[in-house]
Amino acid sequence: MTAKWKQRLRREAQAFGQLLRPARLAPLAAGAAILTFGLHNIHAQTGITEGGVLGLLLFVNHWTGLPASVVSPVLDLLCYLLALRFLGGQFIRTSLISTAAVALCFKFWESFPYLLPDLSGAPLAAALLGGVFVGVGVGVIVRGGGSSGGDDALALVISKATGWRMARSYLITDLTVLALSLSYIPVGRIACSLVTVTLSSLLIDKIQDLRLPCQAAGQKE
Repeated sequence: MTAKWKQRLRREAQAFGQLLRPARLAPLAAGAAILTFGLHNIHAQTGITEGGVLGLLLFVNHWTGLPASVVSPVLDLLCYLLALRFLGGQFIRTSLISTAAVALCFKFWESFPYLLPDLSGAPLAAALLGGVFVGVGVGVIVRGGGSSGGDDALALVISKATGWRMARSYLITDLTVLALSLSYIPVGRIACSLVTVTLSSLLIDKIQDLRLPCQAAGQKE
């Protein structure tokens, strides 16, 4: 190995070390736990799906039986390779950590029976509650500088390339996956899923733009 590569690997290790500090790691882990709890206990149980790569994950899980903890990192890595040119190495490093957190949280929740009541008989309630879990979970991760999955990376690339707000960028990818999901989810459930993706997109936008009290105070000084 040449000295140049050794120096580069040393820099990468130092960059990852900075990201593994508790203050940086905490929001990524918290967001991953919230997101995967909702996907496992609401979406997977009730047939409500998501858009983007999260919905594609549920699509692959349904048709192949592969566990979400395996499908999730594979789809994410493919999207990150696409996004590397637009979003840079720092984003990809942070996203790799959040992707690992999502996969680990999926594995954790999959080891338990469903922890919430089955809301299959109340699909609108499932859609609203699921949208809150996804919106808050992804919003916390994106605010922490990472990505919960490839759909965040794709939405950020679309937003950067077009100047659209994140909510609109998410909606484009979401509608594409919802159309695919018609292959196994009834139209009525897809309509409820549209409620989920709309609510979650709006929450992600709001959380990303949220000003914390300490930030607001700092701007006034």
